[in-house]
Amino acid sequence: MEPKGYWCLQLHAHLPYVRHPEYPDFLEEDWLYEAISETYLPLLSVFENFINDGVDFRLTMTITPSLANMLADPLLQSRYYERLNSHIELAEKELWRTRSLPEFQPAAQMYERHFKECKRLWEKYDGNILRGFKELQDVGKIEIITCCATHGFLSLMDNEKSQKAQIKIACDDYERHFGRRPRGIWLAECAYNPGIDKLLKEEGIRFFFLEAHGILYGTPRPKYGVFAPVYCPSGVAAFSRDMETAHQVWSAESGYPGDPDYREFYRDLGYDLEYEYVKPYLHSDGERRNIGLKYHRITGKVALNEKQPYNPEWAKSKAAEHAGNFLHNRIKQVEYLSDVLGKQPLVVSMYDAELFGHWWFEGPDFINFLFRKMHYDQDVIKPMTPIEYLDKFPVNQVLTPAASSWGDKGYYEVWLNTSNDYIYRHLHKAADRMVELANQFPESSGILEKALNQAARELLLAQSSDWAFIMTTGTMVEYAEKRTRDHIVNFTNIYNQIKGNCIDGGYIEDLESRNNIFPEINYRVYK
Repeated sequence: MEPKGYWCLQLHAHLPYVRHPEYPDFLEEDWLYEAISETYLPLLSVFENFINDGVDFRLTMTITPSLANMLADPLLQSRYYERLNSHIELAEKELWRTRSLPEFQPAAQMYERHFKECKRLWEKYDGNILRGFKELQDVGKIEIITCCATHGFLSLMDNEKSQKAQIKIACDDYERHFGRRPRGIWLAECAYNPGIDKLLKEEGIRFFFLEAHGILYGTPRPKYGVFAPVYCPSGVAAFSRDMETAHQVWSAESGYPGDPDYREFYRDLGYDLEYEYVKPYLHSDGERRNIGLKYHRITGKVALNEKQPYNPEWAKSKAAEHAGNFLHNRIKQVEYLSDVLGKQPLVVSMYDAELFGHWWFEGPDFINFLFRKMHYDQDVIKPMTPIEYLDKFPVNQVLTPAASSWGDKGYYEVWLNTSNDYIYRHLHKAADRMVELANQFPESSGILEKALNQAARELLLAQSSDWAFIMTTGTMVEYAEKRTRDHIVNFTNIYNQIKGNCIDGGYIEDLESRNNIFPEINYRVYK
């Protein structure tokens, strides 16, 4: 029996490339370690349980090239494993400490189970969890898509060869990890400008995602709104976000993650317990920071010190309730849309993957309950990937999408404003110089080739949209500014050494060891 409509879940898993072998530990590397324990491993566990239990599920997931390179890096893998064992040690100590604190014991027990499950999965894949996601793709349950190489904001690059390089390098790196070329891409920040789709076509990309107004303001107007994909003039398909499902999850006021029974993100044992007790689990500088164990629930709009104890069973029950509510709303939505549109609609729900587990600790439970309910409790709506949709419904409207992004106000202001506009003249100049070098030295070997490849890495790392975003949001600004400045300086030094025929081999090798993203990069993509 054919369903009345389809649902496409797209999770965008991304972190900027942060790797600092020159330090024994580094604060910003915690972004990766927290996401592994709270998002990537829990989601992988949920998906594997679906397979074991015969639950049919489909979803699309970006694993950006910068994230994939970090997950595959032996240094970061070893550092994460050390951190994970430290968390297990602390969780076991907490079982003993909370034995006379019944209000906190359930949370302590939950954390012990959680971290030990993380360790089981981590060891199953010998520290390379990309293998786990690849296996899920190989059996047809998830569609892994790529992104611009370093999450570069293509619409703010004025050199087309630089845009092409971001796409080409990403596709090549994807093949290295997943054994085939990517069929879809997440444009960094969903930032689109007419013509970008032609560059995607050149690399064999079949589809990408857009914010809703990118389609709704397209030319001509979309016949089915955001509830069916469209073909760009190049033939590449664009899928756009359904805002109703976005608000149900994302909204700070009415979204599910704000429920009082869910775990409070901002209160952490790193600040709550005696200093000497938590000191072994802090960084080497000894400053109090979050250590990942949080014993309180959101409670409501009250001060942190008034938060009530977290009850994992209450939170899990609430996740099941919210999953049921979400599914009920999707059923009613597709029933209505199928009547109005006269066809089976496609509802596309797009979220940052890190929302599920890191920011919303119960997010993986929500996804678990949702797909199980979708599998067992109804036959109105069916999960589907973009490729499955295009194969089933190959005829779609052709239009030119509008310039857009999924950032605040819908365009490019988050990444181009008075807090960060000064970086672009340097990025543009470096991109022009990279193209110049690639054309001046189409053939090279030895230290010259190493220098040219490292110049490309430094440019790509400087182009990460994360740095401009952080400058706008006002968090970790000093680090974002330093990363942009350092990579531009590194690039400029390499450029001057190459042009002056005075390459410092030790300098290049030092940069290679620290900024080692894309080990198989070929600078000739800039020709």
